Amino acid sequence: MWPDAVADALARFEWAFKQPGRYLNASQVWEPGLEAEYARDDLEEAMLRLPRGAQRDLGRLIARIDDEFERRTLPDPGPVNERRVGDWWWSRIRER
Repeated sequence: MWPDAVADALARFEWAFKQPGRYLNASQVWEPGLEAEYARDDLEEAMLRLPRGAQRDLGRLIARIDDEFERRTLPDPGPVNERRVGDWWWSRIRER
């Protein structure tokens, strides 16, 4: 991980959640290749590297992010990507 990786990931979610509308807009991304799903991957990696106390603190933030991300996306009706089974955020779609 790079310095400020967690701060960068949190900023990407903050930006995404400030976008208007009930559902996240698939055409609006922080930067190409840096969508919220990638930010969530970065947060997951950070959780593996942090000491327990910091994991609990970040875990509380992630729980709120996950709730909002789930609220503003829909389940993907397509086939399950076996490579991403544990990463539920990749099985969500934006917009209707």
